[in-house]
Parts: sequence; C-alpha cells; structure tokens
Amino acid sequence: MFSGLSAFPLTPMNENGLDEPACIRLIERLAAAGVDSIGALGSTGSYAYLTHAERLRIAQLAVKHAGNVPVIVGIGALRTRDVQALAEQAQKAGASAVLLAPMSYQKLTADEVFGLYEAVTRDLSVPLCVYDNPSTTHFEFSDELHGRIAQLPNVGSIKIPAVSADPDIAKARVDRLRELIPSNVTIGISGDASALTGLNAGCDVWYSVIGGLLPGLAVAITRAAQSGNLQEAARLSETLRPVWALYGNHGSLRVVAAMAELLNQVSRPCLPLPLKTLEDIDRKSVATLLKALELE
Repeated sequence: MFSGLSAFPLTPMNENGLDEPACIRLIERLAAAGVDSIGALGSTGSYAYLTHAERLRIAQLAVKHAGNVPVIVGIGALRTRDVQALAEQAQKAGASAVLLAPMSYQKLTADEVFGLYEAVTRDLSVPLCVYDNPSTTHFEFSDELHGRIAQLPNVGSIKIPAVSADPDIAKARVDRLRELIPSNVTIGISGDASALTGLNAGCDVWYSVIGGLLPGLAVAITRAAQSGNLQEAARLSETLRPVWALYGNHGSLRVVAAMAELLNQVSRPCLPLPLKTLEDIDRKSVATLLKALELE
C-alpha cells in the first residue's frame, strides 16, 4: 500500500454540497488505471474545508468505489480530539490507512507535534502516514522528529515534501532519513515536479496530485522508475513540465481543479469558496496545455 503510486483526487463540491457523482467518477477512474492506493481527503481533496459528516461521506464513497485498491483517508484537524474522532470515523468507513498532517492556527512546537502523533497512533488499528507538508501547515519536521514519530505504533510511511533537483543531494536527504526510521516505514515523495527525482533517490512511493486526475500517465512514470527504465520515466515526466510550471505560479490544487473542469471530469465550480479555479488567460493556458498533451 505504501509503495508505487498513491493518487490523490479532488473532492468536487460547490457551496450547495458535495458533487457525489463526480467524486465517484474520479475514484473509479483511479481504480481502473491500476494505482497502488488512493489518497482521499488529502490537501488536493480539500479536507480542511469539510465538515466531519462530509468527510465521512467521502471516505465511504472512496472505499465503496475503489474496488480492491487500498484507500488512505486524511484525518487532519486543529484539535487532537477531532483528529482522534476522524481516525475512528475513517476506520469504521473501511479505510486501509490514515494520513495525518499537523494542522495548526497557533504555530506548533516539535513536542506538541510528537504528542499529537503519539495520542492518535495509540488507538489506531490501521497504519498511519505522516504528512510533512510545510507549505500548508507551516510546520517543518526535522529528520530527528521524523525518527521519533516513526518509532510509534502503526506508523507505516512518511510523506516528505519536494527534494532537491540535484540527484546526489536528493539521495543524501532520503538516505539520512532512512537511517533514522525503522525499516518497515516507507518514504514517499510529494511535490509532483520532484517525483521522479525522489523515486530515483530511493523513495518507495509517489504521493501524487496529478495522479489523482491523470492516473494513466502517473502510473506509467512510476512503473518505468520502478523497473529501472529511467530514460522512459524521464521522457514521460518531461511531458508534464509545463504542468509543474503552472503549479509554481498558481498552486497545484487550482491547476488540477481547472484541468478537471476543462476535461469535464467535474462541474464548475468544484472548489470550496473562497478558493477558485483559474480564470481568463490562466484558464486558457491550461486549455492550451491540455490540447498539446492531447488530453482534450
């Protein structure tokens, strides 16, 4: 489960509620493409904007329509008691694993973050993936803190942010973390633009935003990397370079949401206000890119 390609789909919605048919379509599309796991209610799934009831519904839909593909459900919240309640809810919904980022309004200390994971993992019956995402949480894990948390029961993977574009530096970063964690805990790369570098540096899994919308291409890149066909993996990854550039300008969520709308996978709007997908010239840029990629 914590290896290969983990695809993170959008949670299509508007101010009237969840777009359940679109959610189901996206999940079934991922399962049909042969992804290794599905990350429901990650940052791309806008978990922080949803009520507990809405999150339960998405978890249920994901598990029901994923077939035999394991579903990892995000359980992040501001208060420990809410994270624990969401963890119990995800497990009852049939999640194969949970994903936890240290959300905060007041900036957290390292001891507070450790205490969060210690409290949550104590009562889990499924594995947990540690979500290290400083761009949204504004908390930066040290490798030493990762090492402490990885010793806790039920920790199965660490989702790290983008690595250096320099292959040697990237490998050194992964190797350093690997020395501090148990051998049964995998390391996953996020930040789509550095996914191939991370996989080549020794990461076990690609936690992918683009994989949640274009699973076929993301699976092909992952399988090529896993088989050691680095030339083919690089060729396929290079086709997505313009997408990574748009990520840098607008954020991956807005770009992927605009792509999903233009591909008629979801209705417009599909993000919770105040978030908006791209408009005007930026939207035209995405449409042009989709045409160039022959994804109209």
